[in-house]
Amino acid sequence: MPAESAVVGARFDIRRTIVSVGVVAVVAALIAAAYSGAAAPPVEGISDAGAGVRWGILVLLAVHYLAAALTIGTLLLSATCIPEDDHATTGPRRTAALELAAAAGFVWTVAGLAYVVVGFADISGLPMSHANFLPSFMHSVMSLESLRNEIFTCALALVVSSLAVMVRSRAWTVALAAIAFFALVPLAFSGHSSANTDHETSVNMLGVHLVCISAWVGGLLAIVAMRAVLGPVLLTVLSRFSVLAAWAYGGVAISGIILGVSNIGTWSGVDSTYAVLVIVKIVLLVGLGAMGIVQRRRSLAQLAERPRDRDSRGIFARAAALELVLMAAATGVAVSLGRTKPPGDLPVDGSPITRLSGFPDPGAPTSTSWFTDWQIDWFWAGVAAVAIGLYLAGAIRLHRRGDKWPIGRTLCWVAGWAVFAWTTNGALMIYGRLSFSWHMAFHMMLVMVIPVFLAMGAPVTLIARALPHRKDGTLGPRELVLGYVHSRWAAFWGNPIVASVNFFGSMIVFYYSGLFELALRSHGGHIAMIVHFMMAGYVFAWMLIGVDPGPKRWPPPLRVVVLFATISFHAFFGVAVAQGTALLAPEFFTELQVPWIRDLLADQQKGGNITWAIGELPSLVLALLVTLSWVKADDHEKRRIDRQADRDGDADLRAYNERLATIAEHDDLIADHDDREVEYPRRHH
Repeated sequence: MPAESAVVGARFDIRRTIVSVGVVAVVAALIAAAYSGAAAPPVEGISDAGAGVRWGILVLLAVHYLAAALTIGTLLLSATCIPEDDHATTGPRRTAALELAAAAGFVWTVAGLAYVVVGFADISGLPMSHANFLPSFMHSVMSLESLRNEIFTCALALVVSSLAVMVRSRAWTVALAAIAFFALVPLAFSGHSSANTDHETSVNMLGVHLVCISAWVGGLLAIVAMRAVLGPVLLTVLSRFSVLAAWAYGGVAISGIILGVSNIGTWSGVDSTYAVLVIVKIVLLVGLGAMGIVQRRRSLAQLAERPRDRDSRGIFARAAALELVLMAAATGVAVSLGRTKPPGDLPVDGSPITRLSGFPDPGAPTSTSWFTDWQIDWFWAGVAAVAIGLYLAGAIRLHRRGDKWPIGRTLCWVAGWAVFAWTTNGALMIYGRLSFSWHMAFHMMLVMVIPVFLAMGAPVTLIARALPHRKDGTLGPRELVLGYVHSRWAAFWGNPIVASVNFFGSMIVFYYSGLFELALRSHGGHIAMIVHFMMAGYVFAWMLIGVDPGPKRWPPPLRVVVLFATISFHAFFGVAVAQGTALLAPEFFTELQVPWIRDLLADQQKGGNITWAIGELPSLVLALLVTLSWVKADDHEKRRIDRQADRDGDADLRAYNERLATIAEHDDLIADHDDREVEYPRRHH
């Protein structure tokens, strides 16, 4: 009975905490909307679905985002920060976390679907009680991008919620956390940020903002809600989560600043209601950062000194409750901010180039455009900067403790990401949106050049050596990375046949299907293209020349065969494009009407020649490196045999000679026996 009472009390505490935070978020959203006019009636001449729809959207969005954050935060905690329950497959803590994630995911799904219905009423101006509302909704809802994205998010949230009810292993929990994070991505393509002048930067930063703030807010909310269930591991969970929270806070701050500047536009928009809400949100975030520092210094220290003391737990609960109130208020302001028109100028639907690419015509490229033309994409530039910074931090950590790390690997890693930053922010990105030949140069850098540098950087080995092994039953970056590279999934994709087919086969499927045009027309397709071909190229290069731990590699001779077979298919693809007479993505390039491209087919054939030409040098480098690894493997085996011979007095050679002697003696006996068999009949004859 006492155990049952404790469980009931814990569940009541969870519900009370979540409901309280939700109420604060909804109230903050309504107050901010009343100030900014986010729920004001539309201008005269535009149909209005009613005040209930306008205000109801704010409530649904607040519930939607909080439920999403709680789902993600709970799964993230269960996957990485909550220790294993006595090294068992499952236990009460993970069970409680997955039950909470399932419930939050269900609320996330229901609130999202309700928003789709109410949002359609708001966009169409039809009250939900109107006779034509349901037929119009069924006919047109999928044609509206914002609602279509929301439906996709709800589908993924439903998958997460359903699986969270059934699974209990840590591996599945990690997978569900990844799916839940991915479910936020479509939401970044909706709202004002997707229609901003610098829409790609805004969409990217909004995606980063949503992911980071969900991990931060949802994680803390899950800890507070589950503190009675966590019990003796509360200090461990808080210590691990504080590191995640620091990274998430940095992501929220940086992405929020870039997003706010991009949406506000010029200095003339600083005095707008949108800018005021941005300032309020910044103040709340700064206050949260300060509270987080205090929380880490005071509450964690007191819990460490007296982990079972009620006063220590009470200090943490009060500090965390105040932090959650500010988080809920910031969430409410963010909801209202998303419904408030920003002062930044929206793009004018002018030339086909601006309409299709999102940017004005840069003009014909010149001989200096390779180095002078830049269009900074803060997302890709940030990815490169973080990758280089973390790698250098790991190398420096090894150096400080007296371990050596090859400078060549560091130079390869830095060079790879530097080339990536140039590729995604320089001339190749700019003109690759308009010209097929420039696009193929962009593509070849992603799939053939950059991955070779990154594979030679050996990042997994650095992670394994620089990061300490966690002994408290939680999962950190080291455990996650090493767990993946030794998984069946990695073994499948790292198989030379699979890696090779994925390398050249995905190019054929991509360019000779509608995927190529989708990547040209949509920002999401463009990001997916970059991620896929970078990963395909990296796995292919790792399979050939990588030194990182992972699935067992084939011997060097077989790798050479796979390399030349793959490159032959790759060259065939380049020749096929160079000699082709039909345009790829013809509707896009014809509609684009680039004035400095006079012959689209000639430009495409030039792209095929670029594909064939650029692939030659990396292929030669890969062949040389595989051959070098072959020679090194033989030398290593020879040295191993020599060392073994020195230790045991060449026992293998002696055993081999003795075996030969035994065989020779056996042969002599057989020969002697045969001679006697022949002599015996001769005598008797």
